[in-house]
Amino acid sequence: MKIDLTDTTASKINKALVQGRRAVGTPAVGMVLTLVIVTDEENAYDALRAASDASREHPSRTLVVIKRVSRSPRDRTQSRLDAEVRVGADAGTGETVVLRLYGEVVNHAQSVVLPLLLPDAPVVVWWPVNSPIDPANDPLGALAQRRVTDTYSAEQPIEELTGRAETYTPGDTDLSWTRITPWRSMLAAALDQVSCEVTSVEVEGEEFNPSCELLAMWLADRLDVPVRRSQSSGPGLTAVRMETDCGPIILGRSDGSLATLSIQGQPDRAVALKRRETAELIAEELRRLDPDDTYASALKFGVDRLADPSNGKAAAPAEASGPAPAPASGDSSDAKPAAKKAPAKKAATK
Repeated sequence: MKIDLTDTTASKINKALVQGRRAVGTPAVGMVLTLVIVTDEENAYDALRAASDASREHPSRTLVVIKRVSRSPRDRTQSRLDAEVRVGADAGTGETVVLRLYGEVVNHAQSVVLPLLLPDAPVVVWWPVNSPIDPANDPLGALAQRRVTDTYSAEQPIEELTGRAETYTPGDTDLSWTRITPWRSMLAAALDQVSCEVTSVEVEGEEFNPSCELLAMWLADRLDVPVRRSQSSGPGLTAVRMETDCGPIILGRSDGSLATLSIQGQPDRAVALKRRETAELIAEELRRLDPDDTYASALKFGVDRLADPSNGKAAAPAEASGPAPAPASGDSSDAKPAAKKAPAKKAATK
């Protein structure tokens, strides 16, 4: 059921929601959270479809906030709120309200959204595109316990990661990080099968894909070894190569669907590692509403440190043309700490 409201108010929208629930025979509210999607007209359809699919796992009230651009100075001074209320089969397993804001009300979207939030339920705000550099201090982001962005949609995704690290607040997360959950799980499982020490890592993927940088930063942060980022034609992440003291471990995926895991001394294994749709990603993020400390640690490692060949916390020893002088008493700068693999296993699950 759909109810269109023109030049309306939050109070009238709430009344339309009650009217719609009664009309379809579901007067009770059985939703577990409020999902606020902040997007533009161009991306609203795809975002709403992903949220509708995710609502099968997380019944929610979905509020889609679309800030319309006024074409003239006169239009910018005239405020208007239009709404489309969807309940029943048209809204998945929850409720959907599409809010279109015009004029001055665009700058006060939080005042429109606040009366429509489910009482005593968590709030998640998702920016599919054009996310603020500091989501926690955004007027809409301040209403939420969880703030979801996607640096993959940014014009300069790698620079965006640096900005995210500087403004990180517990509760922030990124769909570029969610995309590498299967990779992190598979790599941790591979290290669980061997008793070797990792000495260096190479992460290969397409250019301008922040998931590659996030995976590289996670490995460097958790393993204490140098991690190099290299480019390929994609799609997405294509390979991770870990050099160990008992042979290489390679997880390669050239087609975006099926990967091959190669471990020295063991037969190669084919593993399913397909690229996931946005609905699967947002559903995964809605499963947890607590801060993601693993993401925070990887993000704060820093993109700039990946350019340093000794970007691990344990720097590789420099090459010398002759014998190295003996260290002074108490100087252990030429000793390289053993790489650790156990923390990777702990961080694999989100």
